[in-house]
Amino acid sequence: MVKTIPEILLNDGLTLPVIGLGTYKLKGNEGVNSILSAINQGYRLIDSAYNYENEGTVGEAVRRSSIPREDLRITSKLPGRYQAYDKAVTTIQESLYRANLDYYDLYLIHWPNPKQELYVEAWQALIDAKKSGLIRSIGVCNFLPEHLERLEKETGVKPSVNQIELHTFFNQAAQLKWHEENNIYTESWSPLARANEVLHNETLQKIAGGHNKSISQIILRWHYQLGAISIPKSASSERQLENISIFDFSLNETEMSMISELTRPDGRINNQDPAVYEEF
Repeated sequence: MVKTIPEILLNDGLTLPVIGLGTYKLKGNEGVNSILSAINQGYRLIDSAYNYENEGTVGEAVRRSSIPREDLRITSKLPGRYQAYDKAVTTIQESLYRANLDYYDLYLIHWPNPKQELYVEAWQALIDAKKSGLIRSIGVCNFLPEHLERLEKETGVKPSVNQIELHTFFNQAAQLKWHEENNIYTESWSPLARANEVLHNETLQKIAGGHNKSISQIILRWHYQLGAISIPKSASSERQLENISIFDFSLNETEMSMISELTRPDGRINNQDPAVYEEF
């Protein structure tokens, strides 16, 4: 049975499902089959990136799928080494050629790389690519409020999405609130954090037992009730189905608070602070 995933409306009019499939390390024919499995389970949002080196895999899954292209939401991301305007324009085109797609539904700047001082140029390239019909909606990843404010100030265009590290051990409460106040949707990468840590967490075990749900389902429901889009990665059809089977229960305020209180000041998985981290 195909599950129906609720959708949200972005500030530019595009709709996105509240859960998508992360595809990092899903490559080749096995990757195509995993993505096809997810689409058959009901996933419509597929998240990729130039640096994942699997845009071709994603595009092949789209071509093999029986779901109409207009019903899917395919995402890719611009790498840091191509943020200069001319390079960004070419890279967006190359991303589409790799996937053999006519357009991306959502295209994001992968990291701000603030030391390079090029992310505004990159943003202008995304704006122009959208005007040309190559992208339907444009956003960013890992941008801090000061980066987001600068984009809008210098170009007049606000991102529709900011994809950030957000999980139970790093709840990003302040950034979430800032996004909400500024009409930018939050998308969570690594929404399940480190599997070993979450699976052995007593708080999550207790809440999961109370709902007769898995810990992953509890966490993904938490993301949903926070108002964030999550993009868990799984190659397993069983786990893919489990991850989207979260709309038949809800967490109460106490449970939401208990999960949010698991956050840590040093909760980032790889200590990738967007204020200083450089990705190429």
